[in-house]
Amino acid sequence: MKSFTPEDILLYLYKETSPEHTAAIEKALSEDWSLQETLRTLQESMEGIVVNTVSPRKEAVENVLNYAKEVMAETA
Repeated sequence: MKSFTPEDILLYLYKETSPEHTAAIEKALSEDWSLQETLRTLQESMEGIVVNTVSPRKEAVENVLNYAKEVMAETA
């Protein structure tokens, strides 16, 4: 049986593994209690992560874009 790292399990949790890799991880999870514990620990850690959904103010974005246009105009 292949050995999986915590990074492999994270990719699995984020659904970033190939179908073959996903199947191999799921098979290993069904047989390896240590890997199951790693999965549970990572799942609990993920639950504690707060996703930042705040966006910058429209005015701030416009200021950055205007500045970039000015710099591009000066160098042209």
